[in-house]
Order: sequence, then C-alpha cells, then structure tokens
Amino acid sequence: MDYKKVLILGFAKSGYEAAKVLIKRNCKVIINDSKTIDKIDKEKYEELKNLGVEFVLGSHPDDLLDNSFSHLIKNPGVPIDHKYVLKAKELNIDVINEVELAYSLIPKDKNIKIIGITGTNGKTTTTTLIYEMLKKDQKPVLLAGNIGYPLCSILDKLKENDIIVMEVSSQQLENLHKFNPDVAVITNISEAHLEFFKTYDYYKYLKSKILINQQNNDICILNLNDSEIVKFSENAKSIKKWFSSKEKSNCYLEDDAIFYENEKIIAVKDIKLRGIHNYENIMAAIIAVKCFDCSTKSIVDVLENFNGVEHRLEFVREKDGVLFYNDTEATNIKCTQIALNAFNEPTIIILGGYERGQDFEELKPFMKNVKAIIGIGETRKRVEEFGKNNKIDTFIFETLKESFPKIKEIMRKNDVVLLSPASASWDQYNRCEERGDEFKKLVNEI
Repeated sequence: MDYKKVLILGFAKSGYEAAKVLIKRNCKVIINDSKTIDKIDKEKYEELKNLGVEFVLGSHPDDLLDNSFSHLIKNPGVPIDHKYVLKAKELNIDVINEVELAYSLIPKDKNIKIIGITGTNGKTTTTTLIYEMLKKDQKPVLLAGNIGYPLCSILDKLKENDIIVMEVSSQQLENLHKFNPDVAVITNISEAHLEFFKTYDYYKYLKSKILINQQNNDICILNLNDSEIVKFSENAKSIKKWFSSKEKSNCYLEDDAIFYENEKIIAVKDIKLRGIHNYENIMAAIIAVKCFDCSTKSIVDVLENFNGVEHRLEFVREKDGVLFYNDTEATNIKCTQIALNAFNEPTIIILGGYERGQDFEELKPFMKNVKAIIGIGETRKRVEEFGKNNKIDTFIFETLKESFPKIKEIMRKNDVVLLSPASASWDQYNRCEERGDEFKKLVNEI
C-alpha cells in the first residue's frame, strides 16, 4: 500500500503505534481526537510532535478530511458511522485500522506466520494459551493484537520464521480488508456489541471475515458445537479443523480428558483452568499449536500451571482446602452464568456492584451449587432480595473488604469462593481490575 497522507482517528495505543510506523516511512500524519490536550498522554504527544506528527484535538472539524488523504486509520473504538468514516467512503479514501496497516508492512520474504483468534468469548484465554504453549516449546513466537500489543509495535522485532499470535476483535475485523491469518481460530459466536454494530447479522458477518481471505493451504479452527460458525464457514476455502466438547472431532472431550487426533493429551483433573468453556478454549489452542509441531509435553506443562488470564476466572490460591477465583471481569449476567457453570463444588459467590438494572434472576438456573451469596456495592439490596427469593443464605455489605470476615466465617474445606459480580465496578472503583486486585489482596491476607 502507498501511504502518502494519513488521518489517524483516535489517539489511543494503536493510533500512537501506527503514527510511529508511518512517520518513519516519510508519510504525512495527522492525528485527530475529541479529547483535549489535558486528557491525552503528554509524553506520547510530545514524542510524536517532535517526530513531525500533527495533532487536531478537542473536536472533529468538518473541513479536516478531504481528498488529499490516501488513508483514514480508524481506532477500533470509534463508531462505525462516525462522520469522517462516512465522508472517507464518499471520497473513496481507504478506511483501515492499525492491524491492516501493520499487516501490509510485514516483510513477505521472511516466512512469518500469523495465528489470528476471534470469537465472542474466550479470545484472550485462547490467545494466551497458544502463545504460552509455543513459547514453552521454544518456538519463535510473538504476542500481538487486541490483547494489548498493537501489531505495529512488533514490526521492527520480526525475524525470519517468526510466529505472530494475535487476538482480533470484531471492531478490528470491521476495517480489515486484505488481512489473512495462516491459521484462523473462532472460539464461539453469540450476541454482543449490538449497540456498536446495530444488528446481530452484521456482527456475525464481521466474525466470518477472519476466513474471507484464507486460501487452500491455510487452516481454520472452529467450534463444532456452534451452529452459527458451522453455517458461515461452509464456503471457507481453508482446511477446516474442529474442536468439540460433545462429540469426536480433531480435538474433543471424552472420559474427563482432552484428546487430539485420538491421542490423549491431558486429564481434566490435571488442568488448572475450570469449566467447559475453558476446555473448549484449550482444545482450540491445542489444534493451533499442533499446526506448528508443538510437543504434547509443552502443552501439558502449560495446562498444569496456567492459572488463567488475570481477572477472568483466575485461580488465586487454595487455603485450607478452599479454592479462591477472581472473575471480576464478569461485569454482566452472561459472564457470571459461565463462571457458575464451571464449578460443582459448594460455592460462595460475591455478586453486585454498579447499578444498571441487571436482572439477577437470570442467574437462578445456574445457582444449584451456591451455598451462600455475598452482596456488595450499589446493588447489594437487590442481590439480597434475589438470594431470599431463591432461599439461599445471603449476606450484604457495602464494600468487598467488609465482606471478608463473613466469608472466612462461613467457608469450609472443599468450598469455592468466587468473585463473579455480574456487575460493573464503577460504584466504587475506576476499573473492574481494581476490584479484582483488591479481592486478591484480601484473599492472600487470609
């Protein structure tokens, strides 16, 4: 691609990395963001200014974008109907994102392979597992994408035969056109981000885009139990490999163990991660790394020691036979349903937080192993009402810290204590990760 004059819409991590890559290639770069100068990263701003990047901050002037631009690079968080996006299409200006930019600049003579992972749930866990397994097997692997490392940030580190493992979000897929992973993984599909993409059909189409450019020698790894994926992958040109928690396939669950091509890889009891959803993530990861001749020993070593992605059903510790799990990222009912499904042990669940009208009654079918509920935050009285309606012992506290003496009093050997609040954290914390960090601190003080 010929990048002459580029408007970067959104000065976030990906915009910063894209600007550095472009300015190094003698491109004229303008960054536009609605945030004012006091709300952006000063150090990165000064660095880019000194390199020659121009900034237009605080608004989106109508006359900023014109046909002198060759490309508009959109931050994934910018709405798909932003006025600059619509105007760029009118002017036949390519609308891409940082991933597409980086992909176009990957040296074609270095035999670099890309594993791209998408899906509604499990992307980060699957991406991390693939990376850790390949790293354990001493493969030349780099981590990138939506997991927090823009693809542009690793361009200068690439060496011959490197493998890039990257999480790809639906927001990123929206502005990808030529991007083609050698191995594509789709974990699952369900309704999500409809406030952003407007319709479920369009969201499903975006997920399917990870397969669009694949050719006969590429590989796609798909969930056999997901009817949406089975349907939209029918026309994929690439080699299909399937995983399933219900029936035999390339990788499957049978007799409480995971098998790959009929070879037993590991017993479920030896895996630190819990829950069918995580076993599916693991199966997808196993197929992906086996495409690169990863040894079974390396796979097992990772699975026996991997505590999970931080704040997502993360194993914290065992104390006196009690298992503690931090799932603070479960900020909605669906995520807490998944977490509750992961345990057969007697469970003490911590619910509640920011009030946004969530219906705790939707958790009822998943509460069969719950022996007690701890309600916290703004919604604690509604949590208490839910517990009483379902005849489950419920104790409410304003803060997480205040709840811990009660948790210590009621927990018993073989119990699980699970922070999976089904609520955002904004009533008491700036970010849900702060809630998870406090939980881990309190657990480790027991």
